[in-house]
Amino acid sequence: MDYGIHGRTALVLGAGGGLGSAVCLALAREGVNIAAADVNADALQATREKLAGLGVKVLAREWDLADIGSQRGHLDAIEREIGSIDILFNNTGGPAPSPAYQFDAATLAGQFQSMVASVMALTSLVLPGMRERKWGRIITSASSGVVAPIPNLAVSNSLRLALVGWAKTLAREVAADGVTVNIAIPGRIATARVKFLDESKATRQGVSVENVTAESLASIPMARYGEPGEYANAIAFLASAGASYVTGSQIRVDGGLLSNI
Repeated sequence: MDYGIHGRTALVLGAGGGLGSAVCLALAREGVNIAAADVNADALQATREKLAGLGVKVLAREWDLADIGSQRGHLDAIEREIGSIDILFNNTGGPAPSPAYQFDAATLAGQFQSMVASVMALTSLVLPGMRERKWGRIITSASSGVVAPIPNLAVSNSLRLALVGWAKTLAREVAADGVTVNIAIPGRIATARVKFLDESKATRQGVSVENVTAESLASIPMARYGEPGEYANAIAFLASAGASYVTGSQIRVDGGLLSNI
């Protein structure tokens, strides 16, 4: 299927991680030029190597999202080297597990800066160009915790819900300009983050990781964790020309995990 985005330019945040790297690959296969951003230089290089030979422009930027003041400089470099941003994939790391009754205020403020404020600020910088060109895609990766809060992930549940409210509000504001704004909700996707959460839960409960994984699989109708590429395929669709009438939506990519209507 031709998604009609060949020659567009995408900025992918968290491009060195499992989901971000897969999204870079899925979009590049559609002929999209990729600006890959991540704080981890080694992971970023690994993603760049995966994109080699696909015939698109690739620019890798080592980028700390929490440093909001640096965003304009990064964007200027991207526009000079590979073009104006048409597709923005907002994807941030998650905080350490913690219960709702116990948190450190300074840690919470730092996580808000990197997970919420950074996304809102960056989106505000790329939106004027999208609105002027009458075409744009803003896709923000959240978590199944925004639908059914995940135990012991209180900070993640709370901050990602803030992004859901922001995205829904923004979608109505820019819809008439040809810019869509959507939330993608991954379920249990086989990434390093999910592996870490399984290991943390096993340690906390004093059981084996295998037991935790088996319990998790039993809750998923498809009886398996998703592959990063499966999630990335959904992102590529939301970025496509064919998804022009999909906005203000939450798209679940979870193998049926969430039973909520």
